Amino acid sequence: MYAATVDYRRLRRRRPDTPWKKPARQLALGAGVVVALGMGFAQVVHGSAPSTYETVTVGPGDTLWGIASDRYPGADVREKVGEIEAANGLSSPLVLTGQKLKVPSI
Repeated sequence: MYAATVDYRRLRRRRPDTPWKKPARQLALGAGVVVALGMGFAQVVHGSAPSTYETVTVGPGDTLWGIASDRYPGADVREKVGEIEAANGLSSPLVLTGQKLKVPSI
């Protein structure tokens, strides 16, 4: 009267492992290593922060732009102003007369 029930869970077969899993993992790992090395080389090429600083006292009428252009005549002044701001923890280019600033060595 009633048909026997079939346990479909037992009939399911395990899928065979695909042959591309291991190469895909190796490719992803290799790509990660290449990206990490590229970022490291980019940091080296871009330049790291100078390790030595000199102290400059701000005189009347001095600005960061003027200090940077006088000290680094062949360099990009915008970049040097940014380095001076970063070295001194300045949030703006405003400096006061008599203020002592750390500037990267030439």
